[in-house]
Amino acid sequence: MKTRITEMLGIDFPVIAAPMFLVSNPELVAAVSEAGGLGTFPALNYRKPEQFEEGLKVVNSLTDKPYGVNIITNKSNIYQEQHLEICIRNKVPVIITSLGSPRQVIEEAHKIGTKVFCDVTNLDYAKKVESLGADAVVAVGYGAGGHAGKIVGSVLVPWLVENLKIPVIAAGGIADGKTLLSALALGAEAGYMGTRFIACNETAVNEEYKKSILESDPEDIVFTARVTGAHANFINTPYLERLGTELGFFERFWTRFSFTRKWFKMYKGYRAMKGMGESASTGKKKAWKDVWSAGQTVGLIKDTKPAAEILAEVVREYSEAKKKLP
Repeated sequence: MKTRITEMLGIDFPVIAAPMFLVSNPELVAAVSEAGGLGTFPALNYRKPEQFEEGLKVVNSLTDKPYGVNIITNKSNIYQEQHLEICIRNKVPVIITSLGSPRQVIEEAHKIGTKVFCDVTNLDYAKKVESLGADAVVAVGYGAGGHAGKIVGSVLVPWLVENLKIPVIAAGGIADGKTLLSALALGAEAGYMGTRFIACNETAVNEEYKKSILESDPEDIVFTARVTGAHANFINTPYLERLGTELGFFERFWTRFSFTRKWFKMYKGYRAMKGMGESASTGKKKAWKDVWSAGQTVGLIKDTKPAAEILAEVVREYSEAKKKLP
């Protein structure tokens, strides 16, 4: 299963555990990396930058294999410069940028040999980050958990592959060996798996969240901007049913103009992070206000097991599916 991504990072399998807000913890990151994939987590999983640095120390104590950190690079993340400084100081092997320009991250990271992957949802932005020096792009297709694009992965991935020189990583719709094989067949050089790893032993999210992953179907996933101000996928809990998926009158008004849109998204993002934290954390569950991020692959997930077993299962299914092809 050698690709440019596995060779670039020195990992065994082209599987990346996506950085999930308040889900990806040091134990999950280390387990995936130790099993031959690439574990990642968002810097914003920690309330303060100094706590983030302590989190990095925990990861480094659990594994000496490559891992990655996601940095939000727009103005909603007031800690982005501090997050970057901490990553550079600790020589984080991979930085994944999202929701903003990666220029500064790429410039600083490349000085120490750190690789930079950038989330993209269309070709124009993918070309831009390639011109800035990104080492790979993460093609976030429709149906991916959390913030996602509006183009299905089966179109987005080959479109980017055809027009870029750097590797393309497929995100959205990958939860097992068969879906990984399909992504690589389209030209991707690794697969992003997020939702599948929510239902694993290492994550510390509450059991109701995990149970919802196992019991939900693709039809239970809603794509809405009402939660964070940007379109994202969530499990359709009673709270989201009451909230609705369409922007209200005042929300539409605030998003009409570029200046007010920026502040509106920052406000919505802050509120969403707080609500998602209460929903995901053990012991802080508020059933009337559950906000659970997940992708359409929930329909393919039927059990909870250790992360290493999930990765081994994906590799086995990949080989079996490949043999069955005509």
